[in-house]
Amino acid sequence: MSWIRVIDEDEATGKLKEIYTEIIKKRGKISNVMKIHSLNPDSMKKHLDLYITLLFSSSGLSREECEFISLVVSSANNCEYCINHHTKALNHYWKDNEKIQKFLQDFESVDISIRECKILDYVLKLTKTPYKIKKSDIDVLRLSGFSDEEILSINLIACYFNFVNRIALGRGVEFSSDEASGYKY
Repeated sequence: MSWIRVIDEDEATGKLKEIYTEIIKKRGKISNVMKIHSLNPDSMKKHLDLYITLLFSSSGLSREECEFISLVVSSANNCEYCINHHTKALNHYWKDNEKIQKFLQDFESVDISIRECKILDYVLKLTKTPYKIKKSDIDVLRLSGFSDEEILSINLIACYFNFVNRIALGRGVEFSSDEASGYKY
């Protein structure tokens, strides 16, 4: 599952057990990317709080758009763990696995909304060449109808997934079909 030791739910005690119980209540089960924090329960709790805040709070973005961002960033970073998880999550909304697979192969190969195109452009630039982001990139989003709150959310979700991709890639977090499905969306 990982290149470092992980404490599973059945071995957890104290604070870690409480956090695992909270995760199961909120998400339906515990992902391997959360379990990777098991040696540091405080980091797991903070990670969970950040994830829930960014992807499930009212931000002006739809849940579908949040999953869209997660998949674009994870694909750009070639993070198979997050690609697998968030392909399933986005397909919960798109309900078109073939469209998602084509999208992953070539972002321009599928018909997406102008709004999604603007998100895609900003998120890819922020992920691949963050040093090239300029005020004009924000102006494009604003002129495309995004509020400042939505722009902040797009930025934070993209940054969060760059962070999580590096957690998964940097510690060898693995997935299985069973582990990557069955979450509350």
